[in-house]
Amino acid sequence: MVRRMTLAAGVVAVPLGWAQTADAGMIVDGDALLALRNLAIPVEGVTAAALRDTFSDSRQGHWHEAIDIAAPKGAKVFAVDDGSLVKLFTSVPGGLTVYQFDPQGRLAYYYAHLDGYAHGLREGMTLHRCELLGYVGTSGNAPPESPHLHFAVFRLNPEHQWWKGTPLNPYPALTGSALKAPTSKASASGGVTSSRSAQAPVLQSSKACG
Repeated sequence: MVRRMTLAAGVVAVPLGWAQTADAGMIVDGDALLALRNLAIPVEGVTAAALRDTFSDSRQGHWHEAIDIAAPKGAKVFAVDDGSLVKLFTSVPGGLTVYQFDPQGRLAYYYAHLDGYAHGLREGMTLHRCELLGYVGTSGNAPPESPHLHFAVFRLNPEHQWWKGTPLNPYPALTGSALKAPTSKASASGGVTSSRSAQAPVLQSSKACG
């Protein structure tokens, strides 16, 4: 699957999950950026083994492009990473939502269907990993009998628009099954080569908050 980006020289096909950086003008793999973040599981009482990958599921004519984390109504919702709170927004599909940027302003984290916000939460504040954001609910178009957190991640565009970007699957990063970014090592000829870890992914149990 590709996403088309219009550049000065014309139109180029860019793999989904890739985006152009604003600082270096380079193409950077969004999935690799996400794999480098030590994401916490954002819902109280949920383990990595309990998560389900629903990123590619179909939802009424569109791709889900997020994961749903089932939990009792009122369960605490935590920030998955350090960063900044850029928007508190209420929408018809998402209900009460939070938009957070990572510390470098390259990734956005989206939390939806909240039952309420944590006391004192405000736009522009600095967030720390595992800081309380709110509570699991059924606001927006979530079924009343199925409280859950709709959690999404997207690679920000150079304009850093909080509502717009390239969707990334958060499941590997949340479970610790994401491939590590390439590591450089010296070759026998004295050059530098790049390699990825070939080890099988292992679910992490130490990513829970609290």
